[in-house]
Amino acid sequence: MEQLTELRDTIVAEVTSASGLAALDEIRVSALGKKGRITALMKGLGSMDPEARKEAGQSLNALKEEIAQKIESRKISLESLEIESRINSERVDVSLPVRPESEGTLHPISQTIEEIVAIFGPMGFEVAEGPDIEDDFHNFTALNFPPDHPAREMHDTFFIPPQEDGARHLLRTHTSPVQIRVMQEHKPPIRILAPGRAYRCDYDITHTPMFHQVEGLVIDKSTHMGHLKGCLIEFANAYFEVDDPPVRFRPSYFPFTEPSAEMDIGCSRNNGELKIGAGADWLEILGCGMVHPSVIKACGLDPDVYQGFAFGMGVERVAMLKYGIPDLRTFFESDLRWLKHYGFSALDVPSLVGGLSP
Repeated sequence: MEQLTELRDTIVAEVTSASGLAALDEIRVSALGKKGRITALMKGLGSMDPEARKEAGQSLNALKEEIAQKIESRKISLESLEIESRINSERVDVSLPVRPESEGTLHPISQTIEEIVAIFGPMGFEVAEGPDIEDDFHNFTALNFPPDHPAREMHDTFFIPPQEDGARHLLRTHTSPVQIRVMQEHKPPIRILAPGRAYRCDYDITHTPMFHQVEGLVIDKSTHMGHLKGCLIEFANAYFEVDDPPVRFRPSYFPFTEPSAEMDIGCSRNNGELKIGAGADWLEILGCGMVHPSVIKACGLDPDVYQGFAFGMGVERVAMLKYGIPDLRTFFESDLRWLKHYGFSALDVPSLVGGLSP
């Protein structure tokens, strides 16, 4: 017991006089560590007779607990002293200028979507959204895609492994399923924009596996092709900021519209520079058409009563045309230099009410 009392007094004195947290931790290791002084005594209990082992074990455990408590108490005191010392030593010079902070920018995709919504908003269009993972009905069947249509094949579509019931899901290949869901859930008149991501198996300078679309849909009892053309001409005027740009609608084919058309806008290509709104060349910017009666019927509406139009455009495509971005892949590379060059200040975001801000 005299040996334990002497050891206790020695360790307590060391703990009390510890000058810092590092010194205190060294004392803890030397007393309670694997090779510590108290630990060494406890390892010697095995050589004692049972009665002496019991008494010595109780004394050593009590000593170990006492030392651990004193170390913890001293640690709290030293931490408080360190914090107080830092508070007293560290000062903020309020006369120093504010440190410069890098200003974030709005991605061109976000900017373009906001612009498109701001243009169509005053025309009565509301934004609608849907899931990125779709089923075959909403992505293909309801949109009048034949069973053998190439878009259903693996080389165009990201299919998800079938569920237990055999149902096959996929990453949507366009935002058109949003139109189907809206027509199923709401009675006409309908006037919506469907911005969002779409996915297809393709990757080159003009294609990426994930891209963005904005599609529009109008369904009522009297809308006709003239309304579609007028709506899209107004969009081209506002988006490209050109007064009365030359436009044309070329006959085309889409399973979900009839008649179908592609909208071209006049442009010029001189010395490698593309200029929208003038010149003898043409550039396709979007697809459109009158909603196919089979699509209206698939959504539970009567095609003899309701009709309408739909259009769709690639967000990256129209952004590249307006802002002179040469490579589609750079939209998704997260290069801060690119974002700083092509990004937009938050103050440049258009108002969603009343069209584009001046």
